[in-house]
Amino acid sequence: MAQNDNLVYLNGEYLPLTEAKVSVLDRGFLFGDGVYEVIPVYGGRPFRLDEHLRRLDNSLRGIRMTNPLSDDRWAEIFGRLITGTHDQYLYLQVTRGAAPKRDHAIPDEVNPTVFVMCSPIAPIPIHGVRAITLDDIRWQWCHIKAITLLANVLLRQEAVDRGAAEAILVRDGWVTEGAASNVFAVIDGVLITPPKGNDLLPGITRDLVLELALENDVSAAERHIRIDELKGAAEIWLTSSTREILPVIELDGIPVGNGRPGPLWSQMQAVYQAYKQRLRTA
Repeated sequence: MAQNDNLVYLNGEYLPLTEAKVSVLDRGFLFGDGVYEVIPVYGGRPFRLDEHLRRLDNSLRGIRMTNPLSDDRWAEIFGRLITGTHDQYLYLQVTRGAAPKRDHAIPDEVNPTVFVMCSPIAPIPIHGVRAITLDDIRWQWCHIKAITLLANVLLRQEAVDRGAAEAILVRDGWVTEGAASNVFAVIDGVLITPPKGNDLLPGITRDLVLELALENDVSAAERHIRIDELKGAAEIWLTSSTREILPVIELDGIPVGNGRPGPLWSQMQAVYQAYKQRLRTA
């Protein structure tokens, strides 16, 4: 069947984006009570779908919800919304739903709100970006991909206001992650990323970069990174579903390395793009 670029899914219906409406009593609107996922699509195929759905399950459990749909049902919805073979991404959001009244306590019976849309992926600036470091002011359960993103919004906006693309967050002298990304650094020839825990999101792209590095004999490890180590790193990368592996060429106004994307990034960028191409043609 012909697909519509503006078609979205909302609570069992496929309809134009302009017609998708939710109640003002939805707890996602009132409290940010919900979770989300972002899934890249290459060659018409969702990227690492099983891993994204497992993370969705974990996020839902983290806010005392169960997944409202089966994996097969999610896949069916995605298939209806994916258009063509260009690079795009699925955005899905599950909130606790609309309750009869506004009350902080979780209602006993409420039907979740499920929303999915598909959009093109914006071009990725492979020449590198500027970043700044900021104190991590977010809550303590950052491993949950919650829609309560006001702190992330304010941190990212401060970076933008200062001419940077991302804020790399620091808590008690240790690097956690970016406002909307995971962080890698090349330190003493080893590719390092902070270990998983409640203070950072377990990124799907992050995990794949580690896998590909080890498969290609790149020395890599998960360990905590001190802020002084980050500032002395030979290379710094940001990873996310839609920005893939993004090199940082300037941190807090000082060039990273020689101020250009580094040799290890170039190697891993080629490996990552080859992995995507295999997915497109599988």
